[in-house]
Amino acid sequence: MAAPKRGRSASAQSKPGRALALILIAIVALTGGMFLSGHTTPRLGIDLAGGTSITLEAKADQGSAINKANMDTAVEIMNRRVNGLGVSEAEVQTQGDRNIIVNIPKGTNSKEARDQVGTTAKLYFRPVLAQDVTGSAAATSPSPSASGSSTASPSPSASKSGSTGEKATSSSSPSASATSQGRAVTDALKADSTPSASASASSPASPSASASTAPSAAEAKLQAQYTALDCSKKAQRTTAGEGAKPGEPTLGCGESSGVWYKYLLGPAAVDGTEVKKAQAVFDTQTAAGWQVTMTFNSKGAKKFADITGQLAKNTQPQNEFGIVLDGEVVSSPYVSSSITGGSAQISGSFTQDEAQNLANMLSYGALPLSFQEQSVTTVTAALGGDQLHAGLLAGAIGLLLVVIYLVAYYRGLSLVAMASLLVSGILTYVLMALLGPAIGFALNLPAVCGAIVAIGITADSFIVYFERIRDEIREGRSLRPAVERAWPRARRTILVSDFVSFLAAAVLFIVTVGKVQGFAFTLGLTTVLDVVVVFFFTKPLMTLLARRKFFASGSKWSGLDPKSLGAKPPLRRTRRPAPAHTKEA
Repeated sequence: MAAPKRGRSASAQSKPGRALALILIAIVALTGGMFLSGHTTPRLGIDLAGGTSITLEAKADQGSAINKANMDTAVEIMNRRVNGLGVSEAEVQTQGDRNIIVNIPKGTNSKEARDQVGTTAKLYFRPVLAQDVTGSAAATSPSPSASGSSTASPSPSASKSGSTGEKATSSSSPSASATSQGRAVTDALKADSTPSASASASSPASPSASASTAPSAAEAKLQAQYTALDCSKKAQRTTAGEGAKPGEPTLGCGESSGVWYKYLLGPAAVDGTEVKKAQAVFDTQTAAGWQVTMTFNSKGAKKFADITGQLAKNTQPQNEFGIVLDGEVVSSPYVSSSITGGSAQISGSFTQDEAQNLANMLSYGALPLSFQEQSVTTVTAALGGDQLHAGLLAGAIGLLLVVIYLVAYYRGLSLVAMASLLVSGILTYVLMALLGPAIGFALNLPAVCGAIVAIGITADSFIVYFERIRDEIREGRSLRPAVERAWPRARRTILVSDFVSFLAAAVLFIVTVGKVQGFAFTLGLTTVLDVVVVFFFTKPLMTLLARRKFFASGSKWSGLDPKSLGAKPPLRRTRRPAPAHTKEA
């Protein structure tokens, strides 16, 4: 019988050129995608690029419990609120049981974002009972009144986004002077608390009516507070309406065109949670400019129809409703008819930014908890640049030490290791640049530390493979079979080691928040790339170099000199004697 042909191993039959070509194509494709996308540098986090970090502490408000569900809801709403400003790089996350951290990168209007994130109390729609100008403007400004024009003219609203008018009909309510202080305030409170408020409030309260019924102690107290309130003073407007419950009348302040107004507000008629959607739109048909459209859920639509139906019967300013966020009246549009159908439109002298800000407050203003600002930390771009420089310097020093060790110990083999580190570094950089716009990955200082640690992990894989090859040479084998025989054992060790590192990175990424996740993500990414580089670059490259005389002959400078490694005499194959076959008779 003919002896069976000895087949070559799959590894020996593999073509290393294909693997090298494949990883080269991948590098070119990813690099090309990076340049085509226009994102040629990784997106930097706040600690490297600069920005603002806001710490908010949750407060139990009106019976709301501070628990994980409410905190997660608050984080989601705050995140949408900041993203509504176009700040997709902002980070909103919990810290501990009752703190929320908001990180806003540079290039963003941090003051505007801070105002929107910091105004974290619940949003309410309250009927306006009385309204007056306060401060120095009160002496020069006339009492606010509504004209009988046929267009929706702006009411004296207290809005950061300008005065507004509810564009439900084409006509405004009849002219009437604003409710004055003193006796009329008490009458407004009485009218609001009686069942026939909508009917009685349509005519001005007479002096005799207010004189016939003495105000209660709560009404008298609120009247005194309203009379004394000066919203032009920050200390007074920050405490106006503090501690008021949704079902109680309260006070509020608001600004319009640089003038501060004070408001006497009735009980909350609609909760901000009942606003399903609000958005800023530009009306091109009627030349009304920027407007804010609101859509309510079924419950809110019924409430809004009821309150607007009652307010439409009143004279100004008692035909207005105040949109109250964090104790501040951000807008006070008026109505002239009941608004049904679950949608409404607020129009006025809006700019695009003003309409967008009001829409964001309506959409994302209803939080389950109130929050108090604990600290605001601003990292300048200069400080972030210093930290980035320090991180890159640390990485360069670490890489230099690794290269020195490889050259001193492995000599010629160090060229393979350095080429592999270079390929790994290129892939890491390109992927970080692409992942920034793709998934919002930001390179922060812990992520830089993860990349530095990855240098050692990647070099460790090369060292494992090199030592396996040298072990085979010590056994007396030549380089080409030593490269192939060493690979299966080195491959198992590398895979187990990288799996443990990746598992640790995955667990760290899941159980932590914030900047530590950057470290875990970078560590996991570089661990995966280590496997790719070792399989598709380091091993094929070693297979090719084993065919070159410099390495195959065991040059002293190759790092594979059999004499310096203490190799045994070459293994020689000896033929086994053929078994004797007895012949049969």
